Amino acid sequence: MRFLFKTDYNQDIQLAKHGGQTFWYSLLGLFLVTAPWVVQEYWLAQLTFVLIYSIVGLGLMLLAGFTGLFSLGHAAFLGVGAYTQAIMVNAGIPFPLALACAGLLSAAVGMVVGLPALRVKGIYLGMATLAFGFIVEEIMARWEHVTGGNSGLVVNAPALFGWELESTNEFYFLCLVVTVLATLAIANLMRSSTGRAFVAIRDSEISAQSMGIQLARYKTMSFALSAALAGIGGALYAHKIQFLSPEQFSIIQSIDLLLMVVIGGLGSIHGAFLGAIFLIVMPQLIALGKDFLPAAIGQAAGLQGTVYGLVLIAFVLFEPMGLYGRWLKIRAYFQLFPFYRKGMFKRQKSFQKSDRLK
Repeated sequence: MRFLFKTDYNQDIQLAKHGGQTFWYSLLGLFLVTAPWVVQEYWLAQLTFVLIYSIVGLGLMLLAGFTGLFSLGHAAFLGVGAYTQAIMVNAGIPFPLALACAGLLSAAVGMVVGLPALRVKGIYLGMATLAFGFIVEEIMARWEHVTGGNSGLVVNAPALFGWELESTNEFYFLCLVVTVLATLAIANLMRSSTGRAFVAIRDSEISAQSMGIQLARYKTMSFALSAALAGIGGALYAHKIQFLSPEQFSIIQSIDLLLMVVIGGLGSIHGAFLGAIFLIVMPQLIALGKDFLPAAIGQAAGLQGTVYGLVLIAFVLFEPMGLYGRWLKIRAYFQLFPFYRKGMFKRQKSFQKSDRLK
């Protein structure tokens, strides 16, 4: 399985760097294709949610992981895409056109929100995106004749070339195709000069600017592309849950999305998928664990938020590279055994600490 892309130096780059990756990617692809026939319908629905959140995670990973711009209002882009898709499909517009419009409108909104990123960064950028999230949520609730307000909006089933995708299996394959295309697009983007510019801005804005990189252009582009992917994910999310209401795109959802990419592993495409799996699997594990906890704890309100907070603190303190970083260390351990040493990754940690001084 060879995926070749042309770089600026006219060299072919393989997504699978060696035979081992080809084998495991092929095995994963085989499982995803045969999943509707080998897993129960409930788990297939959860896998569909993983694919949808992975698309959103790829966009947020591009913004936060590769460009270094954190957003605390990313659920707003998810909501813009979801409501755009629902309104257009309910009006009889074909699904592919509605999906494209959902992505484009979210990208346009992302460009507007990206303008504050030209002058602010860090906690101030987070505050700006947080305010934007509140504004969008309020618009969804108050614009009742379009969004349905707090009463909600029912979403019709998607129709592709006259064929309605009503079954769980059909919609799963639709999400799988969109996820694969989004992943290949991001992988190709990060191998281009634009992707390298994003990474340069993340590492040091001063150094990037000294090399001729236009900060305003690339920051705005990063916000637009990230919002577009969030909008596409929101469009699929709307069809999956079939009912939209403003509280589904609150600040809590934005924090969950940011938590997803941080725990998955910032700066890696794999981290978007690992974070999406965490976001879907963790509530299931918490629900199972309630039976083994005392009633005062298991039935307490806010248990899930508390567990999420503890997990995030644990990753920030002990594994800042996320789940993907932990996997890299485990793989290095087995590759170098018995010559692996415990302090081999200390140099990377010290680099991350010094990087805060940029």
